[in-house]
Amino acid sequence: MTPTENAERLTDHELVVWRSLLDTTGDLRRLLSSELQKVDLSPGDYAVLLALTEAEGRTLRSSELADAIDWERSRVSHHLGRMEKRGLIRRTECPGDNRGALVVLTEGGLDAIRRASGPHLRTVKRLFADALSPDQLDALAGALDSIRTHLDRTAADQQTSEGNRP
Repeated sequence: MTPTENAERLTDHELVVWRSLLDTTGDLRRLLSSELQKVDLSPGDYAVLLALTEAEGRTLRSSELADAIDWERSRVSHHLGRMEKRGLIRRTECPGDNRGALVVLTEGGLDAIRRASGPHLRTVKRLFADALSPDQLDALAGALDSIRTHLDRTAADQQTSEGNRP
C-alpha cells in the first residue's frame, strides 16, 4: 500500500513500531517504578517531588503542579493528600486566592528525592541510554522532536478550529 492509497490507515510496519514503542515504554516504566519502590517512592511521588525541586522556592500552586506533571487536578489533590501524610510535602493557603493551595516541598521530601535520584538516574542510564549508540540516541532525539512538533501543531490547529465554531 502506498501512502496515497489510504493515508488515515496505519501500515503494518507503522503498527508494529507503534506497539513496540508502547511495550518498550511500558516495560521501562515498570522497571523504573520497581527501582523507586526500593526507596519508598512511586513514580507519581517522584514526578511531584521533581517538579517542586525545580520550582522557584520549591513551591507551586496545585494547578501549576498539575500542569507540570500533566495530571488532572483531582488526581493531584488525592495524591498530594497521601504525600502530605508521609511528610513529603505540605499544602498552605495561596495568598489572594481562597480556592487555591500552594504545595511546598518539605525537608523530608527533599531528602526523599535526593535518596531516589542517584539510583533512579543510574537505572535510566543502564536500561535506556546504555542500550543506544550515540547515533541511535541522536536519531531518537530527532524522532521525538518531530513527534513533539507535530503534536504541538495538531493541538494548535485543533484549538484554532474549536475557536471558529459557532
